[in-house]
Amino acid sequence: MHTSIARFTALLLLLVVALTGCGANTTTTQTDGASSPAASGGAASGQTVTLKIGASPVPHAEILKFVQDNLAANAGLNLEIEEFTDYVQPNVALNDKQIDANFFQHVPYMEDQATQRGIDMVAMTSVHIEPLGIYSSKLKSLQEVGDQAVVAIPNDATNGGRALQLLATNGLLTLKEGVGTNATVQDVTDNPKQLQIEELEAAQLPRSLEDADIAVINMNYALEANLKPNTDALALEAGKDNPYANVLAVLRDRQNDPNIQKLAQLLNSPEVKQFIEGKYQGAVLPAF
Repeated sequence: MHTSIARFTALLLLLVVALTGCGANTTTTQTDGASSPAASGGAASGQTVTLKIGASPVPHAEILKFVQDNLAANAGLNLEIEEFTDYVQPNVALNDKQIDANFFQHVPYMEDQATQRGIDMVAMTSVHIEPLGIYSSKLKSLQEVGDQAVVAIPNDATNGGRALQLLATNGLLTLKEGVGTNATVQDVTDNPKQLQIEELEAAQLPRSLEDADIAVINMNYALEANLKPNTDALALEAGKDNPYANVLAVLRDRQNDPNIQKLAQLLNSPEVKQFIEGKYQGAVLPAF
């Protein structure tokens, strides 16, 4: 009787040891809330943590791919990059916890969307600045803009205001004093050329060059359309003191996740700064 008990105990101990050994090299995948295994610091125990990041294709996904290919493994991270071609779905996906973070927007847009859609987001770190530009397939300079010219601008509140401010800075119209980049078309107080301002979804702006005389285009969409900001733009926003740095954004309850913080550190690394400066040649500027 005692011999049987002893044998059973020994077998039980062997089983425990075997199961412990099988779990030693588990790869942790993090795709939903702060309660997931990755949120508890899986990488710290030698595991590779997968983070799913939503991003615009250019330059955001390209920057993330550089991090994945060159920096992530040494940090115990694996990045799954999901590309979005609009400015709405990345925040919807974040709120639905289909992705762990997104990288496509600046803080004013993030705050506007947070208010409109009830999404409690925070910016983890600023990564780069994409100066807004004025482009044309018909005109060689802004001096050629004629009466009643058609001007296409983004239709979202923050980028629309930026576009109007850029037009004002370049003398094409005058805005109500003090509105700055919060301007709307109702804030135009002087429009000497009677410009016909059309508000379009940002992603459609490069296509609008076929019909519009000029278009104010977000840098990422300009690059996707093979426009070269430094040579093709008739005017560009200034990069210095620009408040529209693009950020890594997460839901508020994920801001203390050590793996998210590690990704934020990688995005502000000297290697990423060198990559941005080398690849985009001033069209995209590091914000750190």
